[in-house]
Amino acid sequence: MDAIYIPQLTKAPERTEEIQLKEFLPGLETLTPVRGFIRVQHQGNYLEVSTQAETIVTCTCNRCLQNYNHRLAIKTKEIIWLEETDPESDNLPLEREVAFDDLVETLPPQGYFYPSEWLYEQMSLEFPQRQLCDANCPGIVPNAIKSDTRVDRRWASLEALKKELPN
Repeated sequence: MDAIYIPQLTKAPERTEEIQLKEFLPGLETLTPVRGFIRVQHQGNYLEVSTQAETIVTCTCNRCLQNYNHRLAIKTKEIIWLEETDPESDNLPLEREVAFDDLVETLPPQGYFYPSEWLYEQMSLEFPQRQLCDANCPGIVPNAIKSDTRVDRRWASLEALKKELPN
C-alpha cells in the first residue's frame, strides 16, 4: 500500500480515496491476506479514516497451549487531526502529565498518511486479550501417574514405609 500525500487528497473526487485490500501486512502474521477496504476522506482540518477488513490468524491458547485459528474482523472509524507539530515537543521530559485532550492522533497537513501502518495498528488492537481455543478448554491435562512405575532405589525405604501405613 502506498502512502497518501495529504494535500493531493484534496484534489481527489469527493476528497476521498478508497483502497481495496487483498494483501498481507508486514509485521502481522496471518494465514490469509487482509481483505476489505480503507476509506480516507479529507475534511478540511482532519482526516476521517474508516475501514472494514478481515483476516485469519493463528493464536496460542492461554490454557492448553494449543494453536488455533481465529478470525480477526474490524469495522472502525477514526478521526486524525491535521496540525503542525510543535518542534519543542521533542524536548519534553519523558514523564509528564498529559491532558485528555492531548490524546488524539495528529498528522502534519503537508505530510503523508500511511494506510498499511494504520491498518496494522487497528488489526493489532483487535487481537483477543484472552486467547482460548474453546470456552470449555480444560487446560493442560497432566499425564496419569502409573502406580507400577519403578521407584528410584534411594526412595525404596520410603516406599516400603508408605505401603505399611493404612490408607
